[in-house]
Amino acid sequence: MKKLLMLFFGMALSTGVQAQDIYIQAGKLVDTKNGKVLNEKTIIVSGNRIKSVEDGYVSPEKEEDSLIQLRDKTLLPGLTDMHVHLESESNPKAYLQRYTDNEADLAFKSIGFAEKTLLAGFTTVRDVGGTGVNISLRDAINKGEVMGPRIFTSGKSLATTGGHADPTNGMNKKLVGDPGPKEGVVNGVADARKAVRQRYKNGADMIKITATGGVLSVAKSSSNPQFTLEEIQGITETAKDYGFHVAAHAHGDEGMQRAVRGGVKTIEHGTLMSKETMDIMKEYDAYLVPTITAGKEVTEKAEIEGYYPELVVPKAKEIGPKIQNTFAEAYKRGVGIAFGTDAGVFKHGENAREFVYMTEAGMPAMEAIQSATIIPARILKLEERTGQIAPGFYADIIAVDEDPTKNIETLKKVKFVMKEGKIYKM
Repeated sequence: MKKLLMLFFGMALSTGVQAQDIYIQAGKLVDTKNGKVLNEKTIIVSGNRIKSVEDGYVSPEKEEDSLIQLRDKTLLPGLTDMHVHLESESNPKAYLQRYTDNEADLAFKSIGFAEKTLLAGFTTVRDVGGTGVNISLRDAINKGEVMGPRIFTSGKSLATTGGHADPTNGMNKKLVGDPGPKEGVVNGVADARKAVRQRYKNGADMIKITATGGVLSVAKSSSNPQFTLEEIQGITETAKDYGFHVAAHAHGDEGMQRAVRGGVKTIEHGTLMSKETMDIMKEYDAYLVPTITAGKEVTEKAEIEGYYPELVVPKAKEIGPKIQNTFAEAYKRGVGIAFGTDAGVFKHGENAREFVYMTEAGMPAMEAIQSATIIPARILKLEERTGQIAPGFYADIIAVDEDPTKNIETLKKVKFVMKEGKIYKM
């Protein structure tokens, strides 16, 4: 039966043919809206949407309908990672590859990274910074040309001259030139507004700024503020005109405060966040996207001689070990948390490691799951389409062997993946 179903759905993926309805019998189902785990449910999928969720094990009545029996599994809505970089993956040659890889090389690599992400159970991601290949990847996935998660992307993130995400940092002076808004480098309010409009022209879904220094850029500071408040306000005001929300990379506290007061929706990393900033985030309804996994990874890789440039190593050792503790304090203080990993800094497909680190730091497993389902749906304005297994929602459904509220590690081994009614893993 399993082989027949896999054969059928493999044909469906390539031809577009699909049974009228799919009945999925679930031993357990995670109700993310109400924070409960329900027993013995049947999810009926019609097209790309969930038609209904029935009590008990219901079998198809029509011959053309199909049955998927997952009575020994726990089912959840597809997960969302709010901070990934699908164009790249950390490796010892990454800094050299900035000079040797063409856009086509990035594109071919990104296809594999997107597939790994989807098969790990992440049916939606927010790609917060690349060259613009991430926009083309999104479009190819939407057209069904390649396999991957639903992508919301910033295209190229915005930086100041010499700041984190200035694409010419560390280059030979003959190559540096003077990048501007088109390349994602801004200085002043007029540049800031133009850069947002350029991202709109390029086809981005949202805006990402680098409000402070960062770890992996070839620049000295990991945490200094790099935008003025007026520049940030110019970005967020213009973004609002174009229907964008704004995410801000930030390790340093002053840059975070400017970003939140300036109107950004999410703070990425938040490493050196003070209690005052946590309270400001609550006041402004801003969310922390912690990326603990990236912190763990850079701390480990900084010990390998030659893995990072010399300028990066002390920053990695300074910032990496602090992210988990800051997350713990922010959670206790009531800051909104949205799940995000910084996948690409570590291997794609290992995104669920973040759940383990979040629960280690004191967040209950159900809340960690909600941070990757209903919370991102709210930020991305998908409240009626993703984040829940409920009638009318996209049929984004994953299955694991155990109840993740009792063993969060089970999310690292997803056994079944459906995105918009199509099976990608079984």
